[in-house]
Amino acid sequence: MGSFGPKRVVTVNAGVTPPAPYKLEDNPHCLLDKADLVFIDPVGTGFSKAVGKAQNKDFWGVDQDAKSLAQFVQTYVSRNNRWNSPKFLIGESYGTFRNAVLANTLQQRNGLYLNGLVMVSSVWDLGTISFYPGVDLSYILYLPSYAATAWYHKVLKDRPDNLDSFLAEARSFAKGEYADALLKGDTLSASDKSAIAKKMERFTGLSEDYIVKSNLRVKLPQFMQELQRSRGLTTGRLDARFSGPSYSLISDSAEYDPQETAITEAFVAAFNMYVREELKFGQERDYHLFADFGENRWDWKHQAGDFAFFPGSPNVMLDLASAIITNPKLQVEMEDGLYDLATPFFEAEYSTEHLGLPENLQKNIHHKYYEAGHMMYLRDEDLTKLKSNVAAFIDSASKPQ
Repeated sequence: MGSFGPKRVVTVNAGVTPPAPYKLEDNPHCLLDKADLVFIDPVGTGFSKAVGKAQNKDFWGVDQDAKSLAQFVQTYVSRNNRWNSPKFLIGESYGTFRNAVLANTLQQRNGLYLNGLVMVSSVWDLGTISFYPGVDLSYILYLPSYAATAWYHKVLKDRPDNLDSFLAEARSFAKGEYADALLKGDTLSASDKSAIAKKMERFTGLSEDYIVKSNLRVKLPQFMQELQRSRGLTTGRLDARFSGPSYSLISDSAEYDPQETAITEAFVAAFNMYVREELKFGQERDYHLFADFGENRWDWKHQAGDFAFFPGSPNVMLDLASAIITNPKLQVEMEDGLYDLATPFFEAEYSTEHLGLPENLQKNIHHKYYEAGHMMYLRDEDLTKLKSNVAAFIDSASKPQ
C-alpha cells in the first residue's frame, strides 16, 4: 500500500498522518508494467491460516517459514504455467532475511532458479543490529547512520554542507579509529577515550560527556532519546527523519518509534478498505497485521550447511552466498535508506562485503541509496527513484544470458 501495489495510501512525509478519512489513489509507480505481482501473507498473518491437521505454529520459524513459502512459490508457478518466466523475490526488512533462505531453498530443494533478489532495508545477521554485551560490531555499523540522522536534524556544531562526503568520513572513522578503540575494551586509556568521544561528538551530535559516560557505546534506544532531548523530542527508528514528543525527558531510552506510530493506522485502514470495498474479499474475516503467537515463539534455529545458528544471532549469510555460488547469474539489488535506524546502510555494506564470494561474483550485488528510512517509499521522490531502480533491475536481470 506504499510501494509497488496498484493502489497507494497517501501519508505525510516525515510527519504524522492525521486520522481517517485517508486518501487511496492509483499508484503511478506500480510494478505491474514490468512483472506480475504476487504478494504473500505467511501463515498466521493477513488472511492466511493453517488448515487440516496443521497449526499456525507449525510454520513459525526461519526454516519452517521458508519451506512453506517455497511450496507456495512452486505451486503458484505450476498452476499458472510460469516455469519459463523470469522470477524475482522482493523482500523488505525480515523479508530480506527470508529472501536469503527462500532463494537457497527454492534452488537447492525445488530446482527453481531465480533471476534476481531485491532487498529493501536488509539484514542477514541479526547480531549486527543487536547490542550484545561484549560485542562491539553493532556500534561500529550504526555510527554512520547516527551521523546521517544528526546531520538531518541539524544538531551538529559544525554541520557540513555535503552529506555524502560527511558519511564517507563517518564510514572511515567507524571502521578505523572507532573500531580500534572499541577493540581495546577496558584497556583503553582515559585520554584515548576522551579523544575518541570528541570525534564521535562531531559525527553524532551527542555531547562528549554523554559519550564518555556511555563508554563510547551508545545503543540505538539511547540515541533516539538523547539526540533531540533538549527539544523534547524522540527520534524515529524506522525512519530517523520522523520525530515525536518524548513522554519522559529524563528517560534513558526511547519509549516508542515516532515513525511507526505516524503511519501505521493509515496503512491498516487503507488496506482493509481496499480489500473489502474494491476487491470484495474478506468481509467476515479479520486481517492480522502480525501473527498472534500467544504462548508460542518464533523458532530462530536455522541450519545452513554444516552450521547451526541458535537464538542470539541468527545468520543467513551462508544461504545467500550459497544461492549466488550455485546460480552465478543471480543478481541482488540492495535498496537502503540513509536514515534507516532499524537496518543501517553501513550494516548492509558490511554484510555484502563479508559473504565470502569470489571476486567475479561480488559484482552480482548492487547498492542503491535513498534519502529516507526503512520504508523509503514514504518519500515521494524516493518512491519514484525506487520504482525506476527496481524496474531497470528487472529488465536487466530478465535478459537472456
